[in-house]
Amino acid sequence: MEFRQSLARRIVIAFVLMTALVGGAFAIGIIEVVHLIEEQLISRDLSNELHRVLAQNIAKGRVPSLDSDTRFFTSDGQWGQLIPPELDALAPGFHEVFEDERSYHALIREIEGRRYILLQDQSDFEAREQVLYRVVMVGFGLSVMLSALLGWLLARKVIEPVVRLARQVRHRDQLLGLAPPLAPDYADDEVGQLARAFDDTLGRLHEVLTRERLFTSDVSHELRTPLMVLASSCELLEENPHLDLRAQAQIQRIARATQEMRDLVQTFLMLARAQREEINLAPQASLNTVADELVAQWRNAIEQKGLRFEYLPGVLQEGRYNAAFLRSVLGNLLRNALHYTDTGTIRLALQDGSFVVEDSGVGIPAESREAMFRPFVRGDERRGDGLGLGLSLVQRICDSQGWTVSLSDMHPSGCRFKVDLDGRAQHTP
Repeated sequence: MEFRQSLARRIVIAFVLMTALVGGAFAIGIIEVVHLIEEQLISRDLSNELHRVLAQNIAKGRVPSLDSDTRFFTSDGQWGQLIPPELDALAPGFHEVFEDERSYHALIREIEGRRYILLQDQSDFEAREQVLYRVVMVGFGLSVMLSALLGWLLARKVIEPVVRLARQVRHRDQLLGLAPPLAPDYADDEVGQLARAFDDTLGRLHEVLTRERLFTSDVSHELRTPLMVLASSCELLEENPHLDLRAQAQIQRIARATQEMRDLVQTFLMLARAQREEINLAPQASLNTVADELVAQWRNAIEQKGLRFEYLPGVLQEGRYNAAFLRSVLGNLLRNALHYTDTGTIRLALQDGSFVVEDSGVGIPAESREAMFRPFVRGDERRGDGLGLGLSLVQRICDSQGWTVSLSDMHPSGCRFKVDLDGRAQHTP
């Protein structure tokens, strides 16, 4: 069974249900016992009274002597009143009879073919009995309300360590190396065991994150030197006047790939430092500046594939953003558009605090768009040997910077990526 209520509410409900069951059982038991004792005692008293009347009065030929609350009936009307029809229909034994607002207990006996009925007024007793029943029910209701209050107080006391532990676990500082352990703050009980389990899990998670940051930082740092050598070599080769056009195109391709790799290394290095103060010191650039650089970098490759490239810079924008991250996001989206577009147009449009990359390529089915931003997911497995990390990197950068990226389709085919640098857009699956 799945419970959707909070732990405190479940404790209160358990207290109330337990009290209702136990208190209800006691209340019903008290009512039944009182009723049973009433029947036995009054039946015995009436039986003794009828025996006295028959033995001491009627047997000696005397009129029965009875108190004012008791009436005596006989089937022939001798020595008492004639039995009325409503009483004559009752079987021999003990009965409760009601007449208007009065309550009576009747004892009926048949002796030697003659019926005797002793009728005793018990209205006062019934009134006291009803008061007793009301007291029992009021006590039952008060006990339920008291159990709810007691359950609420105990629930707060019991789950207070759990709430405090949850608050500590949610705190981001728990992933820092200097964060104190959780277990010493709790007793050696179930909550303490849970705190120790969290300490162990958070410790392992911190180690994994530390190794990941160190690995990314080290790899990014070590790749910078060979990439600088490649970039310098390409610049020297481009100055060689003896190279033919084909060689120059290959050198430009190597230079472009080197620049992409340098941007990617810079992006990984900054993501590895995402929780450090150095991220705030990263170079800033406007959207127009980064877009102009990437347009100059990608225009030849797009047009050499036979595609039409449209660049709509719009008005000059004053917003400043992390240059490396912005370059990586926009570059990945342009690369993705070039990779999956064989004919038609690729369009880059700058807007107020956002930009749009559109293409007329193969497109992405609606049911697959959400998965495209996950690592190692590709739109078309038949194209190239990529690992499907481009869009996941875009999503990761946007999440770290508070940007949002949305994906929608184009008519009749293609994709439309919109990145809002102010975080206003919604992710479109």
